[in-house]
Amino acid sequence: MYRYDEFDHAFVSARVEQFRDQVQRRLSGEIAEDAFRPLRLMNGVYLQLHAYMLRVAIPYGTLNSRQMRMLAHIARKYDRGYGHFTTRQNIQYNWPKLSDTPDILADLASVEMHAIQTSGNCIRNVTADHFAGAAADEVADPRPYAEILRQWSSVHPEFSFLPRKFKIAVTGAPRDRAAIQVHDIGLHLKKDEAGNLGFAVYVGGGQGRTPLIAKKIRDFLPEEDLLTYVTAIVRVYNLHGRRDNKYKARIKILVHETGVEELTRQVEAEFDQIRDSELKLPDADIRAIETYFAPPSLPDRPEGWEALARAKKADAAFASWASQNVQPHTHPDYGMVTISLKPIGGTPGDASDSQMDVVADIADRYAQDEIRVSHEQNLILPHVALADLYSVYQALEASGLATANAGLITDIIACPGLDYCALANARSIPVAQEISRRFGSPARQAEIGELKIKISGCINACGHHHVGHIGLLGVEKKGAELYQITLGGSGDENTSIGEIIGRGFEPDRVTDAVETIVDTYLGLRLDPKETFLEAYRRVGPKPFKDALYGEAAEAA
Repeated sequence: MYRYDEFDHAFVSARVEQFRDQVQRRLSGEIAEDAFRPLRLMNGVYLQLHAYMLRVAIPYGTLNSRQMRMLAHIARKYDRGYGHFTTRQNIQYNWPKLSDTPDILADLASVEMHAIQTSGNCIRNVTADHFAGAAADEVADPRPYAEILRQWSSVHPEFSFLPRKFKIAVTGAPRDRAAIQVHDIGLHLKKDEAGNLGFAVYVGGGQGRTPLIAKKIRDFLPEEDLLTYVTAIVRVYNLHGRRDNKYKARIKILVHETGVEELTRQVEAEFDQIRDSELKLPDADIRAIETYFAPPSLPDRPEGWEALARAKKADAAFASWASQNVQPHTHPDYGMVTISLKPIGGTPGDASDSQMDVVADIADRYAQDEIRVSHEQNLILPHVALADLYSVYQALEASGLATANAGLITDIIACPGLDYCALANARSIPVAQEISRRFGSPARQAEIGELKIKISGCINACGHHHVGHIGLLGVEKKGAELYQITLGGSGDENTSIGEIIGRGFEPDRVTDAVETIVDTYLGLRLDPKETFLEAYRRVGPKPFKDALYGEAAEAA
C-alpha cells in the first residue's frame, strides 16, 4: 500500500497544527460557530445530534495492522470504545470532544492517516473494489489509479469548492464490487484488443433525492489520459453545475438536464485542450505507483486443501462460515476472507476497540499485514492461506466476528440514522437489528440465499437503499417515523434503482413487511438457485404489492 513521502508527512503535520490553532480559537470564543464550521468540515469534523463526529479517510479502503491498531486506540482513548465503518470505506467516531480532535488527528498522522476531504464540496475519498489485488476475476488492481486520483485531488486548488460533494469509484473486474454506476465518476479498468490498460468512464450516477444511474461517456480511455480526462469532467461540472439549489447541485443533475450527448461534447472539447499537458501520466510514474501495490509474495500452501476439508468436516459452523465468507483468490492456495460486522441483532458496521485490535493481530499473523474496508461495511482479509483459515476463524469467533452471513439477508447496510445524524428523519439501527434477529437462523438465511437489504434514515441515502434488493427509506410523516420500501435495486455491473412498492410502514410493522416480501419470493421462485433479484426482475412488483397491500394494491 502507499507510504507517505517527506512531502506527505510535512503537509499532514502542518494541517494538524493549523486545525489545532483553529480549535483553540473556537473554544476561546475568538471564532464563532458559523465561521468555524467550514474549517472543521475541511478536517472531517461534523456536528451531529448529540456530539461532534469525526470521519477518518481510509483511501480505497486499504490499511495495515499498525493503522488498525491506531483506530482502536482512538476509539478507546477519545471515544466510547467503538468506531463505525461506512459505505465510503471510511471510519466514523461518534463521540469525540472537540478539544480532543487535534490530538486525534496528530495520532492519525503518526500512522499516515488523516481526515482531510472527508467532508465538504470537494472530491471525497476515492473508493475501490475491496477485493482489489487479490480477486481471481480481476483484470488489474485498480488501487494504483485510485492512489493517483487521491494525490491529484488532495487540496486541489481548482476543485476544493465544487457545487456539491464529488465521489469517484474504481473497479478492475467484470463483477462490479465498487458500485461505480452510482458515483459522480465511475471508472472500470479494462484491456483493449491489443492488451493495453484503460478505463470505461461513467458520469452522473448518484443516489439521494434524485437517484440516477451513470452514463458511459467513454468505452476506453487510455491509462495515461486518466487525470486529463477526469480533470475535463470536473471542470465542466465546476463551470456549469448549479450553485443556487443544493438539491440539484450534483453532476447527475447536470448530466440529466444538459443531456449526455452535449455533456460528452463539452468534456471531449475540454479534454482536447489539455490532453497533452503536464497532467498526462508518464508510464514510468504509473509503474512507480504500482510498485507500492505489488501483491505479496505468497508461498504455495497446497496442504491447505486437505486441512480445509478436515476442518469443515469436523466443525459445521466453520464449514458454513468458510462457504459464505471466503472467496477465491488469484492464488489457488489462498482465499479472501470477509469479516462480517453484522452480528445478529448488532449495529451494522460497528467494531469495538478490542475487535479492531484482534483484526490487526490476525492480519499480522495470517494475512500479510493487509486489511480492507468494504463499502458494504465489512472488513476484508484479502490474502489468507487456506491452511490458516480455521485458525483465523477461531480467533474471529472468540471476538464475535465470525458471523457467517456475507451477502445474506442479515448482512444489512445501514446508516447511523436518527440515533446520531442531525439530517435523519427516522432511525435505521433499530430496524436493522430487528430484521437481523427475525432472520437470524442460519438455516433460514441459507434457504433465502443472496439478498441485500439496505437502510437509510433520510433521503440522502447514506445507506444506499436505492440499490438494495430490498431498500428501506425512513421518512417523517405527521411527526412519526415511516419506512418506504423499494424493491429490485442493485449496485453491481447490472445497476438498477429500486422501485417504490407502495405506502410506507410504521416501525412496528416494517419487519413483518420484509418477511412478507421474503415469503412471497420463496413461493414464486423457479428453484432454490433463483435469487431474489432474479425473481423480482422476472415477475415484477405485482406479486409483492398484492402480498403487502391486498385489494389496496389493485386500487392503486
